[in-house]
Parts: sequence; structure tokens; C-alpha cells
Amino acid sequence: MKASLLVAVLISIACFISTTLSQERTDAAVTDDPFLWLEEIEGPGAVAWARAESEKTLRMLQSDPRYQRFYEQALSTLQAKNLSADVPLEGRGLEQFWQEENQVRGVWRRATRERDRSQDPKWETILDVDALAVAENRNWVYEGASCLPPEERLCLISLSDGGKDAVSIREFDRTAKPFVADGFYLPEGKQEVSWIDGDTLLVARGWGEGTLTQAGYPFVVKELKRAQPLSEAREIFRGEPTDSETQPLVLRDSEGHIHVTGAVRAISSFESEYVVFGPDGPVKLNLPKKAEIVPLACGRLLVKLDEDWAPSEHNRFTAGSVISYDLDEWKPDPLRAKASLVFQPGPRQALSELTATKNFLILTILENVQSKAFVYKYDQGAWSASPIPLPEHTGVSLSVTYDEADRAMFTVSSYLGPTSVWYFDAESKRLEELKKTPSTAFDASNHVVEQLEATSRDGTSIPYFLVRPKNARFDGTIPTLLYGYGGFQESLLPSDLGPEGRLWLEQGNVYVVANLRGGGEFGPLWHQAAQAATKQTTWDDFIAVAEDLIRRKITSPRRLGVIGGSQGGLLVGAAITQRPELFNAAIIEVPLLDMLRYTKPGAGAYWIGEYGDPAIAEQRAWIEGYSPYEKLLAGKTYPAPFILTSTKDDHVHPAHGGKAAAKLAALGQPYFYYESIDGGHRAAANIMQHARQLALEYTYASRRLCSE
Repeated sequence: MKASLLVAVLISIACFISTTLSQERTDAAVTDDPFLWLEEIEGPGAVAWARAESEKTLRMLQSDPRYQRFYEQALSTLQAKNLSADVPLEGRGLEQFWQEENQVRGVWRRATRERDRSQDPKWETILDVDALAVAENRNWVYEGASCLPPEERLCLISLSDGGKDAVSIREFDRTAKPFVADGFYLPEGKQEVSWIDGDTLLVARGWGEGTLTQAGYPFVVKELKRAQPLSEAREIFRGEPTDSETQPLVLRDSEGHIHVTGAVRAISSFESEYVVFGPDGPVKLNLPKKAEIVPLACGRLLVKLDEDWAPSEHNRFTAGSVISYDLDEWKPDPLRAKASLVFQPGPRQALSELTATKNFLILTILENVQSKAFVYKYDQGAWSASPIPLPEHTGVSLSVTYDEADRAMFTVSSYLGPTSVWYFDAESKRLEELKKTPSTAFDASNHVVEQLEATSRDGTSIPYFLVRPKNARFDGTIPTLLYGYGGFQESLLPSDLGPEGRLWLEQGNVYVVANLRGGGEFGPLWHQAAQAATKQTTWDDFIAVAEDLIRRKITSPRRLGVIGGSQGGLLVGAAITQRPELFNAAIIEVPLLDMLRYTKPGAGAYWIGEYGDPAIAEQRAWIEGYSPYEKLLAGKTYPAPFILTSTKDDHVHPAHGGKAAAKLAALGQPYFYYESIDGGHRAAANIMQHARQLALEYTYASRRLCSE
């Protein structure tokens, strides 16, 4: 909410009494919650309750004869060989993080590029996380590595306890393969780290009392030297405790040279300020708040815009565009440099990904929720684009790019086809398919994919993908799962269904993916149409798709279930509390549900930009209108939801799911509740846990939606 100081003062004076009453109402709502004790996640009562509820659910679902078959099928599918490496390694090969039944925590390993082009590469272990966990008697989950360019020999390894967002960071020598003796070490915390050189880091973390935001993220950036105690690190930037977080900013070119250092101050979930460190001190960039600096390419600084922007009368850019600055012009005077257009989306387009090779820029864009890829070159003062002829009607992601060359690898996925990896040489334009997933993942021969549209309450067309049997009889009898997300400008693209295909589609069932407003499928405006005061639009879109499936007689309320996680869990919660008669099953993973308190536990305050602030009376009113926890009422019948959470989830507090289950129990309504100890916000820390989660979910869905 933006207002001048005068307006704020007048409102404060005029509404003093109503503000006080509003505060009293908020306190009363908290006091009246009989399940508030479940927010004490490590409290004896909460631990005992979660254990008892989980054991009850396991007894019921694991005794079903389908469970063991589903578990074995899920595990075999998850263990299917990885297609490609994830990390470019200068001239020495490719790397990936691999998990399997006998390597549940995982191993970081590498193969040469030549060997990776074969179906059976020879791998060399870099770091065995299972062995490390045993040696240190710790519940380690690998969260990634940040390596120092250009050699990328020294790496900062992030390890979490059981899958939490908070990580500890340790320096590792990728070539010699030990942790560096007396190397950089940062104890557990929610933190961001960037290399400056072999002896210097920029670190954003909690530095002591009063250095974390309300959401639990850092707002102070310091410079840390090798062998220097954390207490002696030098502060270089400080945001505000009311911010979402602050992160260090380090921009390098393809040769590893640093051109920009600074800090990114996230004022809210979707608004940021960029500060760069110059010879005369820090400079706040004159970018719009809804903008993001992205990698350097072709000697230019790239910026992605999520709002319309007119830096001058004759220079205007639309939301969803990518612009660029000449680095040589920008660095000495960033406030006066002139931007030029790189990419502007069409009416049904949105930017998906962009990255740089040595001399080119590669973009993937969405066109009507299907991916296309382009290679861009900057020459003689202008950008030119050429299409990369990857398979159509797919979802495309950039899996690897090579800074020292003009090559990239793409992962291409579809709902029914095998996922494939493609190798692209931007200089010669050569495109080659390297490999595909094993055809044994699941039998897709009996299904077909269609893209349909539903009409939402306000008349907007909402696209969705329908994966159905070819010989489907449209008589309303097909068991159907409807999946959605609809938040944070995240897009749901065609993807390999993998275990879902094996456990659900092979049974002759239907799977639906809805592309709701609030997501990013059609760019920033598609997201902003269902944000804050208009968040109900997301729930309306989801319900419209459910109604469309029933209208077309693809399914019926008896056979229709919904599934979603995190924001998608809130989506499912809103759907079954607003229109419970439409559904007979609901799978709610790591959800937000108590929206009147979502800013209190976990990292909830970070998402005020998406939902609004329940501490502000006007915003509380629109949140209260849909908050699923408050909408669980006596006299209504709900579709026996299956709620899954994780004790170690420090992102979305597990009490959201726990309190909803406890309230359903108090209302005499059936439900299932399972709380995994490990896994964090993923709810599963390894493939064994993931396979168990999938087997539980699809056993539940089969019991609720399929004929015996």
C-alpha cells in the first residue's frame, strides 16, 4: 500500500478507534484458535499428535493391496537413469547429482562430455553425501554448490539438516575432493553467498540479534575474508528489517571477470531495488521496482521487466520485455545509460528462461503455454534472433550452457513422450538429440493430450491440458486428478509425468494441468490479475476448470480429485471449502491454509506481496474471504482430504496442515494426515521418501476415485 506521509497521518488520526477495534478482533481470532499449540512444532504435544496421526494414516493406506505395487513402481521410475549433467565444467566434462535406492542421499559425480554422449557414461564420484552423513552422524541433504569462476575448482557446498531452507556452507576442492582445511565455513542459517575471489565472499545471513527480516531472511550484506571470523566481517550494505530479504550481487562475464558488485534489496516478494558499488560509493539504480538484472551477454547488461517502464519520453518498454545496456556505457554512469530492446512478448507469449554462452544469448519463450527456443546475437548495434528447431508442443528448459564456448543443452519434455536431451552449437547452428528417457517409464500409447479452455467467472478463457485415454467414453465415469498452482508468476509447462503416468494414467485414468491466473504462463499481467486483492481469481479459475471437466462429461464429482502443493495446497484448500460438492478427493501437499496467521510462523511474511497483509484491516478482509482454515465449518461435507507436511519444513510451517486436520477431526469430518520428519518444503529428502509419498497419494486417490 502506497500513500504520502500526509495521507498516512490523516488516516492514522481519523481511524484511531477503528484501528484499535480491528486489532482487538485480530487478537480475539488468535485467542479463539483451539489448535494454536500445533504451531509449537517441537513441542511435546505437537510431536505426539503428528506421530499418532501419521501412524494412523500409514496403517490405513499401507494396508491397501495397491500400496506396495505403487511404491515399487514409483521407486523404479524415480531411479530411471538421469539424462544429462546439470553443471558445466570447463573442458573436463559434465556433472550431475544422482540418487538411487542404494544412494538415497545422493552422490555428486562427473563424466567427460564424450562419455556423457553415450547411453552408459562412466562416472567419477566428487562427493558422496551418504558417506559424509555417516561419517559425521548428520542428517545431511545436499542443496547445491557454488563454484568460483573461471576454474570452478573451489566450491561452496550447501548442506541442510533434513531438507530445511536453512543451510550450512563449507568450502570444497572439486579437483582434490576434500573439504578445504580451515576453508570458508558458514554455520546453519538462511543465507546467500557470492564469490568475489579465492579469498573473499559477499555474505547475506543473520549476523546476530536484529539482522533478520520478519520472514526470517537476512537484510545485511558483509564482506568476509578467508580465515576471518564472522564477527570481523565488514558490513557493506544494510536493507531494512521490513524488507523480504537482501542478497549480494556479483555479475561476471563468460571469462569470469567481475563487472558489477552490489546488493539486491527485495522490498517485497516482487519488488526490488538494486544498489551497485562504485568508486564514489553505492549507487541506487534507476530501474523500476518490478525488474530483475539477469546474466551478462554479448558485452551487455540484461534486465527483465515485470511492469511497463518509460525511462524517457521516447523510450518505452512493456511488461514482460527484456532490455539491455552497453556495459562500456553503463559502468561509468549507470543512471544515464540508454537501454535498448532485446525481446518483447506477443499477446499469448511470455519469457520463460534466458542464459548466455560465450558470444550468444539463448531465450526460451512460451507461446500459448508451449515452449520455443531462440538464439540471439548482438551485432552492429542491434539484436537478431534465430529459432532453434526443437520439438513442438513441449516444455523446454535450459539444462547446461558453456561459458567458454557457444554450446548449450536443452531438456525437452511432454506429458506423454519420453523426455529428451538436445545438444546445440550456437555458432554452427548444429542441433543434435543426445538421448531419451527409457520407454519403460510408463506406457503412454493408450493416452492422448489435448489443450482445452474453460471460461472463468469473469469471462476469461483459462487453458488447461487434458491427458486422457484415447478410447475415453465421455459419460462422467473416468477417475480424474486436476492439478494446479496459480501463484508467484510460476508457469506449469508440459512435462514428463513419470511416476504419475505409471501410477495413475496406466490405470486408464485422466490427469489435468490447469494454467491459472496468478501463474506466469502469459507473463507478468497474467500473474498480477490474481494477486493480493484479486487472489480469489485464482480459485475461480480452478473451479471453472473443474466445472468444465464435469460439463464435458470427462468426469463427475464422484470421480474428480484435486492435487497441489505449497501455494497449490492453498489452491486445493480454497477449492474444497468453496465448492466441496465438486470433488471426492483432495491431495494437499505442504500447504498454506491458515491465511489469517500465515505471516507469523515460517517464512510467511515473505509472501505478503502475493496475498496481502492480514495485519492491515482492508487486506485482512479479502484474505478472510477465502482462508481455507477459517472456512472449515460445521454442517458442510468435505472430500476427506489427504494433507501431507514435513516437520523440517521451515518454509511453510507444518502447522498449516496440522491445524486443518485437527479442525476437521473436531468437526467430525474424515481426513488423512501424514507428516514426514525430513524433506523440508519438498516433503521428501530422497527418492525412497519420494516414492513412499507418491504411493501414499495414489493409493488414497485410487481408494477415493476408482471402482473397487
